[in-house]
Amino acid sequence: MLSKRSLGRGKVRVTFTMPKLEGVKQLFLVGDFNNWSVSETPLTRAADETWSVALTLEGGRKYEYRYFADNQVWHNDWAADSYVMNSFGTENSVVNLEEAAAAAAAPKKKATSRKKSAKA
Repeated sequence: MLSKRSLGRGKVRVTFTMPKLEGVKQLFLVGDFNNWSVSETPLTRAADETWSVALTLEGGRKYEYRYFADNQVWHNDWAADSYVMNSFGTENSVVNLEEAAAAAAAPKKKATSRKKSAKA
């Protein structure tokens, strides 16, 4: 599952969450945002045995990623924004931050206050 929050200046905070994976002791987030490192981005296991990690990424683009469990098994995020074929004949999950960056770049409306004019 993905959760996205625009931070402004083109940055987006993305929380990657995986449900409980039976028997998994270690889980890493691996993608083009960390040069496909199988050890750079570990997920933390919560008390309910779900896994998560939050990253601040540049908006305005898509990122491919997968999860790597116990240094041997690859998992996709079945709640990803989309999927693309990879060179190994399987699919990578995709997080799309194109819209999140556009929303962050849109000018915000300022609240206007209107003063009531007092008539004498």
